[in-house]
Amino acid sequence: MADIQASPDHDEEFEGASPGEQIIEACRRNNTDLLTEVIMACESPEKAVLLLNETKTVMGNYIYHEAALRGNYEVIDMLLDQEGFECDPINRMEGDTPLHSIVRWINQEGEPAHEYGAEIIDMMLEAGSDPRIRNIARLTPEELVDPANVSLRRRLQVAASEHISSQWIDVEKHGLKEEESEEEDDDYEGSGSDSDFDPEEFKREKERRKKEKEALANGVGTGVEVHAPPPPPPPSHSPPNKHHHTSHTSHTSHHTPQVVHSHHDHGSSGIIH
Repeated sequence: MADIQASPDHDEEFEGASPGEQIIEACRRNNTDLLTEVIMACESPEKAVLLLNETKTVMGNYIYHEAALRGNYEVIDMLLDQEGFECDPINRMEGDTPLHSIVRWINQEGEPAHEYGAEIIDMMLEAGSDPRIRNIARLTPEELVDPANVSLRRRLQVAASEHISSQWIDVEKHGLKEEESEEEDDDYEGSGSDSDFDPEEFKREKERRKKEKEALANGVGTGVEVHAPPPPPPPSHSPPNKHHHTSHTSHTSHHTPQVVHSHHDHGSSGIIH
């Protein structure tokens, strides 16, 4: 599964091909050299990321799908290192995200690809891919997994649960509007399998917290008992828990983009210029 490097007659092979056609071939062949050439030829980082995010095949697959459908680790790693790269494009035929696509490849390859495929999925999740998204058949990536691949199924279940937990942190820390939170609930219905995440329990907990806030704000009964705040706790030797929120800042440049090949935290990856 190593890189298929550009051949000596590379220029002749792709003579007359558009940048989009070249980038599709690069993702299909796991050819990081060709991918680098196309990105470097772009006039700016903005045009490079536009090319990466908008190029599609005639069948409606984005380049990320093309790489994921073939288990092309090196190209996927390089794509995720580009600033502004879209982690969850939806293809036309199945409504799949690239997470759906990599699961289909793992299922097709069978047990020999289980460990290798799990490493790719971990990389994609770390970069921000959302395991809760359902395709046209109303299936999440976890629900597509071969039942015999128990470890991968469990890995995606846990990832989906962690997305729900982080959503609660966002609501409490950043004060998102109630209607925005409700829209996310409608979009992500949770897993239909034996996942530990219970969507009904999630909605009940959400409603309970809403009533508590209303009761505290009004100082009157809404079915929720209001207590006076407890006295401050005695000093503790244990450090308080802290939530770290990392935001990624986009950069604008008119210089030719340079491609990042190093392995690092994909959540802060980017085209360096």
